[in-house]
Amino acid sequence: MSETTKKMNIFERYLTVWVAACMAVGVLIGKAAPGLVDLLRRMEFGTESHINIPIAVLLWLMIYPMMLKVDFGAVAGVGRKPKGLLVTLFVNWLVKPFSMALIGWVFFKHIFTPWIGPELAEQYIAGVIILAAAPCTAMVFVWSYLTDGDPAYTLVQVAVNDLIMLVAFAPVVKFLVSGASSLVVPFSVLLWAVFIFIVIPLSAGALTRSALIRSHGKDWFEGSFLPKFGPVSIMALLATLVFIFAFQAENITSRFFHVVLIAVPLLIQVYFNSGLAYFLMRRFNVEYCVAAPGALIGASNFFELAVATAIALFGPGSGAALATVVGVLVEVPVMLSVVKFCNSTRHWFAPPAKA
Repeated sequence: MSETTKKMNIFERYLTVWVAACMAVGVLIGKAAPGLVDLLRRMEFGTESHINIPIAVLLWLMIYPMMLKVDFGAVAGVGRKPKGLLVTLFVNWLVKPFSMALIGWVFFKHIFTPWIGPELAEQYIAGVIILAAAPCTAMVFVWSYLTDGDPAYTLVQVAVNDLIMLVAFAPVVKFLVSGASSLVVPFSVLLWAVFIFIVIPLSAGALTRSALIRSHGKDWFEGSFLPKFGPVSIMALLATLVFIFAFQAENITSRFFHVVLIAVPLLIQVYFNSGLAYFLMRRFNVEYCVAAPGALIGASNFFELAVATAIALFGPGSGAALATVVGVLVEVPVMLSVVKFCNSTRHWFAPPAKA
């Protein structure tokens, strides 16, 4: 763990602490200034979009820097080491959302129903499905680095996942949430969420990256330009969490035990999907430098998109939004345990082939 600690910056290392601090600040604001919170909650792009303006702006500030890091030209190398990519895509899109729907249905509809009730059970199922249908983008680079993963290959995996999200995220969420609950999921709202939170920042990031690399070179872009956005992205994330927890103040103070319950299926989902991906990588003789980050990609989530989508669909004070926020709380410590497991089992894999 000391090695892990040295390699992570202070924000990444203590993300759960920052999230907890934002939770406390947000709840205090929500309880102390309910009128202000209600005013912010009602600020939307339009009555049909259900997109909250303050949160949308903060999410753009958070997601845009992430998209700047993704080189979609790397997709041209999709044929390089295809087995690892196929395993990652199989777990991310054919296993993870469906297994989460099943796990969520079992726990919330049956095991936890006496404590949460049937109405919130359906909200929580929707939230965990939305979370599972959004593969991780930004933190994947951290997990890959901590496991000595192949950075170029990780970039390919992230780029392909982002492109698939453009067309698969909305129908997968619509199908699974409608199938696992009686909630109405307006497809138009899902499309708005995809357009606003994926298409716009992804396009802006890709165009900015291409233009600046062409005019100033890749070394300047990665060494001088990108670092300037680090603090912006971090502050936007923390401010977003304060907003979300302010909107969720009543839910959290009256249903704190629910936060613990929501964490249970999320933990099972993380370990199941990371273990499955890791096992398949080993079974198909994939190199460790591809297998480890592939397993971590299969377990972590693009929680910024998930939170925004849950808010757009069901509102900032909904149980679905609370479930996605719990995903932020548990992700870092859980993923670090997966990192530690991968690092301690790298001898399971054959050494990389020499050129």
